[in-house]
Amino acid sequence: MAYLRNKSMEFLKRFEMPAKNPSEDAQRRWREAVGTLVKNRRRRFRMVPDLDKRSKAETQRRQIQEKLRVALYVQKAALQFIDEELASVVRGKDAKSLRHHKGLDGIARKVNVSLADGVKSDDTGLRAEVYGTNQYTEKPPRTFWMYLWDASQDMTLMLLAFCAVISVVIGLATEGWPSGMYDGVGIMLTIFLVVMITAASDYRQSLQFRDLDNEKKKIDIHVTRDGYRQKVSIYDIVVGDIVHLSIGDQVPSDGLYIDGYSLLVDESSLSGESEPVNVSTANPFLLGGTKVQDGSARMLVTAVGMRTEWGNLMETLSQGGEDETPLQVKLNGVATIIGKIGLAFSVLTFTVLMARFLVSKAHAPGGLLRWRVADALSILNFFAVAVTIVVVAVPEGLPLAVTLSLAFAMKKLMQERALVRHLSACETMGSASCICTDKTGTLTTNHMVVEKVWASGAAQTVSTAKGFDQLKSSVSENFSMVLLEGVFHCSGSEIVRDKDGKTTIMGTPTETAILEFGLEVEKHMKVEHAGAKKLKVEPFNSVKKTMAVVVASPNAAGRPRAFLKGASEVVLQRCISVIDGTGGIEKLTEAKTKRVASAIDAFAGEALRTLCLAYQDVGTGNDIPSDGYTLIAVFGIKDPLRPSVREAVKTCHAAGINVRMVTGDNINTAKAIARECGILTDDGIAIEGPEFRVKSPDEMREIIPRIQVMARSLPLDKHTLVTNLRGMFNEVVAVTGDGTNDAPALHEADIGLAMGIAGTEVAKENADVIIMDDNFSTIINVAKWGRSVYINIQKFVQFQLTVNVVALMVNFVSASFTGSAPLTIVQLLWVNLIMDTLGALALATEPPNEAMMQRPPVGRGDNFITKVMWRNIIGQSIYQLIVLGVLLFRGKSLLQMNGAHADALLNTFIFNTFVLCQVFNEVNSREMEKINVFSGIFSSWIFSAVVGATVAFQVIIVELLGTFASTVHLSLRLWLISLLIGSVSLVIGAILKCIPVDSSNDSSDHHDGYQPIPTGPNAV
Repeated sequence: MAYLRNKSMEFLKRFEMPAKNPSEDAQRRWREAVGTLVKNRRRRFRMVPDLDKRSKAETQRRQIQEKLRVALYVQKAALQFIDEELASVVRGKDAKSLRHHKGLDGIARKVNVSLADGVKSDDTGLRAEVYGTNQYTEKPPRTFWMYLWDASQDMTLMLLAFCAVISVVIGLATEGWPSGMYDGVGIMLTIFLVVMITAASDYRQSLQFRDLDNEKKKIDIHVTRDGYRQKVSIYDIVVGDIVHLSIGDQVPSDGLYIDGYSLLVDESSLSGESEPVNVSTANPFLLGGTKVQDGSARMLVTAVGMRTEWGNLMETLSQGGEDETPLQVKLNGVATIIGKIGLAFSVLTFTVLMARFLVSKAHAPGGLLRWRVADALSILNFFAVAVTIVVVAVPEGLPLAVTLSLAFAMKKLMQERALVRHLSACETMGSASCICTDKTGTLTTNHMVVEKVWASGAAQTVSTAKGFDQLKSSVSENFSMVLLEGVFHCSGSEIVRDKDGKTTIMGTPTETAILEFGLEVEKHMKVEHAGAKKLKVEPFNSVKKTMAVVVASPNAAGRPRAFLKGASEVVLQRCISVIDGTGGIEKLTEAKTKRVASAIDAFAGEALRTLCLAYQDVGTGNDIPSDGYTLIAVFGIKDPLRPSVREAVKTCHAAGINVRMVTGDNINTAKAIARECGILTDDGIAIEGPEFRVKSPDEMREIIPRIQVMARSLPLDKHTLVTNLRGMFNEVVAVTGDGTNDAPALHEADIGLAMGIAGTEVAKENADVIIMDDNFSTIINVAKWGRSVYINIQKFVQFQLTVNVVALMVNFVSASFTGSAPLTIVQLLWVNLIMDTLGALALATEPPNEAMMQRPPVGRGDNFITKVMWRNIIGQSIYQLIVLGVLLFRGKSLLQMNGAHADALLNTFIFNTFVLCQVFNEVNSREMEKINVFSGIFSSWIFSAVVGATVAFQVIIVELLGTFASTVHLSLRLWLISLLIGSVSLVIGAILKCIPVDSSNDSSDHHDGYQPIPTGPNAV
């Protein structure tokens, strides 16, 4: 046994697969380990990518990259291309062609568009017809008939169909019409039923994945049309559109740079070059599919869809397919081992049946020299029974049940505002032991408003009219002009007016709050900000934690004036003076600096987000100064906690999931919010990013378990925290992110969670799950469904292995002792349908319950088939084998069956009892540890429908389809006895659950401090 166990463990190691970024070697290794023991390769591996096709697509992609790389090198070498097509101007980065078309203005005239007002909405349809739509050619979706064809490619079913045809031919020759064709037709009808149900289930899953794929591709982009800035789908972009780009955006199509600031574009997805490209009027070419790494700009669209290089590349990427999940690979390994055991039993059964047949034939008159047609039919039947045992034994449904459960969970999560981009994430999220979450927009509502302002030496509450009156009385018009100039010009957002004259602010919630404050200042103080030309812009990013702008200020007689806005401590350190209420400038002494810092701490203590605004007249030149600024004001921005967050954090703690807040905000603001939502506890610590990043590895090992809040953090700090949590403590880490710089942490984490509203396209592309409503409670739903997937698959495996063991042993023992199998081919196919497709449908689609979030997460090294499952499988198998064995050898006398049809009646009764045992065991499998298996049984209508349909069809098979299924009518007494024997499975299940199981070896680590789940009657 030890030898077999070691060999099995060694074999199963080939089926270990990392959840993220698996190597091609690992993927090929498990495929080779499966070998040829697969009934239906087309179906079992339909969700598994074709590595050869993927390799071919990768080669094609590299060829396209090489072509673009050559174009880049040629451009750098000052060589020119000649091409007449508009699309090729940008694609080939052809400066000579661009000059030939009279530059940007000439291109704009040729596509009939105003660079200020954009295209007219009424013209978009015509433009789409002339220049094409911004959509890519994709593979046509697979039809139901394709899935029907795949399902029919099962080698064992094809062998059975062949046997059925031979059976019909021999039957008609020996028994005549119609009795001679019943057995063969019965097998054919059952095969047809199996194929139809299998194809319908697979097709339904494909429709769910298609919906999810369409959801993944939804990207909105800002454009100017009819003179107004508005948001449209990336698919609605047309040639001539004026597109607004900012940090983290994906360039939606090929185009030309119009104007902007410090635009850096990552073209690695197309060219393979990692160095970002600076795009400006000197190098105005923007390629679709590239990412904006820094800066902002407007671009003119010159080519869309398949006329872009990105469109051609997307066509090749559609050949790649989704990587298989670790659980699917593991279960392929389990299925392969069980399949080998089943094949051995099949061969043994056939050998025993043939041996007994030959022995009896040898003792018959004429011996082995006299053969009849009936003998050929008997041997054919033995072969068909052996093949059917393989059908039952090879559990194709194991890895496919994972797909079914994941598809169901992903569809439900989409309804709950979570878009799962990678199948494995749904699986892995169930094991998450730590969530590193942002504060703004995730724990808070992201509906920001300026609550307080420190200006002219005093703090004022400006969320009320009275507060504005106090502010108005304390400052002069000169101060107001400087304040408004900084508020409106030092901003990455934009105030736009639609056709109805309604004002809308397009930008981040933080900047929206400050601009709304500026509009209120104009309204109350009857002062309007003056327009100014921006000379230089340094956009905000999470590393610098500031943004800066240089404008030709009308308040400074048109001379350059720099404004700086950002994290309060950072801006305050760069200030040497402060503006007073009259507009005069005072030196920022140490005492005044302390007063400003106290005001900042007071704001932060009230859970307000703090930002400082400062300015400096720069004289000549457009360079942004590093210091020497004059402080204008400190803003205290209120961002209320989401109502459901406190309860969600409490749920996480009950589920053994540690929640850590990682934010760029002031530490006092972070601590106040963390305490309010229950993240920061008395024994936890809050630390700032600069302090954390200088710690040594040993210090980090000591401090990380207690870190609950990290404030003023850089994206690199988040990446370091995630790496150490995974490496040092073997945690399964989920990380939220929204910015471009969060991409490394999202990629490094076990589960990357990008924000759907605040998140950039770069963050979303590197994430595994997109939280569409940016709500922390939605993350908990993902964890809950992840656990549900894992537990549902465990339930199904427990159920299927029980049926496997009993079906194999009953047929083998019966063949050995009686010379015939009690379960016929049609009956075994029906059992296979119950335990495979229908069983997966019933157990793998059960919704999660609250109890799932009151237990610790599954560890990285935990065994999938636990000791609890083995206890239930072995216990139920022993009970069923004893019952069926007694019926097989003593059934006639116990049930008082006499007469010519006693054997047929007994075999029908055994078949009926066996199926009803599986039905009750299916109910039993709903709970692996709790005695009450009926709790919430009607919460899943699919489960109730499948069980009901199984029982109903069993009655039809026994009572109405006896001619085809080799069954006879059962009396009410025998039906009641079958039901009674089947229902005892529930009692056996309850007794088994009272047997305590040591689960210490099931889990390799319980790093979260929680004890393993209790077993036995206390778990009810």
